[in-house]
Amino acid sequence: MESRRRRGFWLCMKNCASYEHMNIWIFNHYAVTPDMPGGTRHFDFARELTRRGWQVAIWASSFHHGLRKEVRLSSAENWQIEEVDGVRFVWLRTFPYEGNDWRRVINMVSYMLRAWQLGRKLPRLVPEIGRPDVVIGSSVHLLAVLAAYGVATHYKAKFIMEVRDLWPQTIIDMGELSARHPITQLLRALERFLYRRAERIITLLPRAQEYIIACGVLQEKIVWIPNGVDLSRFDFARAAVPECHKDFRLMYMGAHGQANALDVLLQAAKIVQDLGYDEIRFILVGDGPEKHKLMALAKALQLRNVQFHDPVPKSEVPKILGEADVLLFNLEKTKVFKYGISSNKLFDYMISGKPVISSVEAPDNPIQKAHCGLTVPPRDPEALAEAVIKLYRMPKEEREAMGRRGREFVEEHHAIPVLVEKLIRCLEE
Repeated sequence: MESRRRRGFWLCMKNCASYEHMNIWIFNHYAVTPDMPGGTRHFDFARELTRRGWQVAIWASSFHHGLRKEVRLSSAENWQIEEVDGVRFVWLRTFPYEGNDWRRVINMVSYMLRAWQLGRKLPRLVPEIGRPDVVIGSSVHLLAVLAAYGVATHYKAKFIMEVRDLWPQTIIDMGELSARHPITQLLRALERFLYRRAERIITLLPRAQEYIIACGVLQEKIVWIPNGVDLSRFDFARAAVPECHKDFRLMYMGAHGQANALDVLLQAAKIVQDLGYDEIRFILVGDGPEKHKLMALAKALQLRNVQFHDPVPKSEVPKILGEADVLLFNLEKTKVFKYGISSNKLFDYMISGKPVISSVEAPDNPIQKAHCGLTVPPRDPEALAEAVIKLYRMPKEEREAMGRRGREFVEEHHAIPVLVEKLIRCLEE
C-alpha cells in the first residue's frame, strides 16, 4: 500500500513538472511575425511563454492574407521552420487567392490538409520540435481548429479551441450566407463538434460565452482572454518625438473589408470637407478586398482630405500611430457585435496615447470604459463628422488626458504578461 502511494506521489510530481515546460502547438492560419502586417497575438504570447521556459510552435500559412502573396517559402518548398525571437514558426504552403471567392475556400482547405499531414510526422522529421502536450486551434475559420483537433488526437495531447470570431454566426449576420444554407448547417455542426471535443474554450469576446453556452457547452470550459499589447514596442515609439505637422490628422489603420464599413468614414470626410475644415485630414492605412471600391468612392466624392496608404509591418505600427492626432475605430452595424469586441488595432490605438473615436454598437466598449475618446453610432456619418470636429476644437490638453487614460487602461488590463498569466492558469488546470 505504501509503495503504491510512493509511486502515485512520484507520478504526480512527474506530471506537475511536465506542466512547467509544456510543448504547445498553436494552429493559426493567419499568424504573422512583427515584420509583417497583421495581428501578432500568438507571437507575443509565445515569446512571453518561451521566456518562462515553455516551448511553443506556431503553425501558419506562408501566403499572407493581407498582402495576397507568398512571403516565406521558395517555389521548391512546401513547408519551413523559422525561429523568430525564440518562437518557432512552421510555415505551410497554401493555395493563393485574391478576393473572397472559391479560391479563398480552397486556401482554407489546403491549410487544414497541410497542417494535418505535416503535424502527424514533423517530430520524426525534426526531432527537436518535440511532440505536443497541448494543441490550440484558433479560428477565424473552423478548418484550422479541426486540423488542430486531429493533431491533438494523434498525439493524445490536450486540445484547446480559441474562438477569435464566431463562425458561422458572423457570416450569417454579415449577410454572406443564410441561416438555412447547407454550408451554414455544415459549419454549425462542425462548430458544435469542436466545442464538445475541446477541454477548454478560449474566447476573445467578453460576452461570447452567452453564445457558446447556448450551443450546449458548460460555462466552466470557457475562459476569456482578450487581445493585448506588447508594451515595449510602444515605449520605444514614445521615446521618438514625432515630427510636428500643421494639419489635424485622423487615422484609421487596419483591414479594409466589409465588416469595417469604411465607406461611412469617407462620407464623414465629405461632410467635414463641405463645412470648410481644410486642416482636417483623414488617413487610411492598410489593405483589403474593399480598398479599390473605397478609393473609387473617394474619387467620386471629390475628396481632397483623404489619403490611402499601404499596410505596414506590425513593428512600424507604433511609429505610424504616433503621427496621428485622433484614431478612428469603425465597424459595420451588425448583430454579432452584441457579444463584444476585442480588436487588435483597438488596443494598439489606446496604448499609443491618442484619443479614439469609436463607431461601433457593442457592449463592454473599452473606449467608454477607459473614457479615452468619443463613441458614436455605427452607420452614421453625420455623428462621426460631428465627433471629428468636436475633437478638433477641443484643447490639446484635454485630448492628451484622454490618451493617457487609454494607455493606463491597457497597461492594467491588456498587457501581454497579464494575459499570458491567464493562459498559463488555463493550461495548468
